[in-house]
Amino acid sequence: MKLSVIQQRSLWWAISGIVILSGLAAMIVSWNHFQAPLRPGLDFVGGTRLQLERDCADESDCQSPIDLAVVRSVLAQQGLENSSLQILGADRQALSIRTSTLDVEQRTQLQTALEDAIGQFDPKSVQIDTVGPVIGRQLFASGLLALLVAFAGIVVYLSLRFQLDYALFAIVALLHDVLIALGVFSVLGLVMGVEVGSLFVVALLTIVGFSVNDTVVIYDRIRETIKFNPQRHINDIVDDSVNQTLSRSINTTLTTVLTLAAIFLFGGETLKFFALALIIGFISGAYSSIFIASSLLALWRERAGQAVLVEEGDVDLLSEEADESA
Repeated sequence: MKLSVIQQRSLWWAISGIVILSGLAAMIVSWNHFQAPLRPGLDFVGGTRLQLERDCADESDCQSPIDLAVVRSVLAQQGLENSSLQILGADRQALSIRTSTLDVEQRTQLQTALEDAIGQFDPKSVQIDTVGPVIGRQLFASGLLALLVAFAGIVVYLSLRFQLDYALFAIVALLHDVLIALGVFSVLGLVMGVEVGSLFVVALLTIVGFSVNDTVVIYDRIRETIKFNPQRHINDIVDDSVNQTLSRSINTTLTTVLTLAAIFLFGGETLKFFALALIIGFISGAYSSIFIASSLLALWRERAGQAVLVEEGDVDLLSEEADESA
């Protein structure tokens, strides 16, 4: 079965457009709630995060899940009503609280008040992280700079290895992947309270590297086919090149995603959403390499009058010139 990339390119673009526009809408809503396109984590905004889990040695203490209304009441009494709350775990016996920066005395006072209201916490499961607002801003700026440098490096590399139009459409495909990952996590932030931190920036950089690798493989095959068959139409060349590299792209993505799915399902909370970001980005990267980057290149060459680089009548002349030069 041959995949018709060019013939159905309007469908591929429509699917991407719907997903990206939905993500952008979620980011606008998120901006109104958090003053950011995604729900920012502790790494970026600074503050104190407490992760507490009930001590369920006596099962009678954990018969019901943690009541968020009770927790909010306790926080309000402590003057922390603007804190971010999230229930963790399938049994809903763990709690994550992100507040403004608290000193040791304030943290102890808050933890004591919560234990009085909802029961004792397991001391072995208590996690406390504190990040200053200045460090948070530096981490955000460094992550954004890393993304920009990565994009610039990719443009330079692809321009030298291929041509400028290859590089530009590869960047469009990378922006497609980044926007989809951002959009999905914006929705998760609104619906499930998922926050993004420095690990999410690492995930985006990994997605960019993986996606451009797929695109380079397809572009390399397109370039080779053009070199040896300059009389063929660019649409046919792109279709053939994509189909010739399709199994490689699918197999590489599938084996990687299966590993990440295991981390997402069985790994800890720290790596769970990092793995999810990579899964989304890698699948989107394979999609954009196959359907977006290649079809955009074909459309551009067709509109620029480069759909066929050599007329069929000139093929024999080129062959004779090649023989004479040999």
